[in-house]
Amino acid sequence: MVTTPLELFSVDHLFSDEEIAIRDTVRQYVDRSVRPHIADWYEAGEIPARELALELGALGVLGMHLDGYDCAGTTATAYGLACLELEAGDSGLRSLVSVQGSLAMFAIWKWGSEAQKQEWLPRMAAGEAIGCFGLTEPDHGSNPAGMRTRARRDGDDWILNGNKMWITNGSVSDVAVVWAQTDETGSGRGVRGFVVPTDTPGFAAPPIKHKMSLRASVTSELVLDNVRLPASAMLPEADGLRGPLSCLNEARYGIVWGSIGAARDCLDATIGYANDREIFDRPLTSFQITQTKIADMTLELGKGMLLAAHLGAMKDAGTLRHEQISLGKLNNVRESIAIARECRTVFGAAGITLDFPIMRHANNLESVLTYEGTSEVHQLIIGQAVTGQGAYR
Repeated sequence: MVTTPLELFSVDHLFSDEEIAIRDTVRQYVDRSVRPHIADWYEAGEIPARELALELGALGVLGMHLDGYDCAGTTATAYGLACLELEAGDSGLRSLVSVQGSLAMFAIWKWGSEAQKQEWLPRMAAGEAIGCFGLTEPDHGSNPAGMRTRARRDGDDWILNGNKMWITNGSVSDVAVVWAQTDETGSGRGVRGFVVPTDTPGFAAPPIKHKMSLRASVTSELVLDNVRLPASAMLPEADGLRGPLSCLNEARYGIVWGSIGAARDCLDATIGYANDREIFDRPLTSFQITQTKIADMTLELGKGMLLAAHLGAMKDAGTLRHEQISLGKLNNVRESIAIARECRTVFGAAGITLDFPIMRHANNLESVLTYEGTSEVHQLIIGQAVTGQGAYR
């Protein structure tokens, strides 16, 4: 009997009927609405983000793990399974959903005022408003405490100046959650978040072009030039780096699952191709070297899936710690990019074309490997957890 790699691990029994139904619904959407177009979007370096946002809102996946404000209120595991299926389509699609729900919406949901929640969350859940999250800067990624974006008081208002870089959804966003330093120490203690409508004078979001990765995704710079905001624009409950870091943990959790989707898509495509590809009058899958590659990739894919499911169960139980999310992000992205690269060797030259998803996933995973915390940052988080010693400086 022939089985798929994940069927071999019998993972479905770990999920509820509702979670499986959500997974299958998202998979059907990706098969119907994304796969026929994704190669063209990737090649063109463009994506119909606004149209997709409305479709994804109707599907119920935007902020789906949040409660209230027209959000679906699903389990964290259901959200993870949705991320897996979205990234099986393309990392750019999952990034659109992750930034919308786990960064921009979560920041407002967790740290915002009731007025901010009422104004933005229902529209964002429906995909009628798109959000972005401005934390990373040109010179400050892994060390957000050193950010140079400043917010200063002017009467009852705040005035923001600075630049943010590598911002997903930036150029198509209606609202940006921007983090800025409000003291002069650079320690991160004075970091505050602001809800910035993107039509505010002084705000600009020029797109970043010439990307070789995440081409089917909107990536932008944010420019804040004397952006004047009322006092009500500040996220009242977020004081210091705990605000943005809590949002990053939400996004990292989605990546734990999403990366497995990219790896699964690569491996499924590889097995199908190698079964059909004849060499020396035999299917490529009948050779021992090919089978050992497929077996090793199956093993790492299944282990990553089990790790994701375990972390999902802990998140649903309210016991998941941030360093455990780092375990999942580090392992699953690292193994997924290794699977994508190994799959390319089975395809040979055919693997570099957009006729197959292999090189597209591999290129995308190069970005996933470093965003929401580089591998090195997650290694240091894990290292500190098990040694008690911080080694960031």
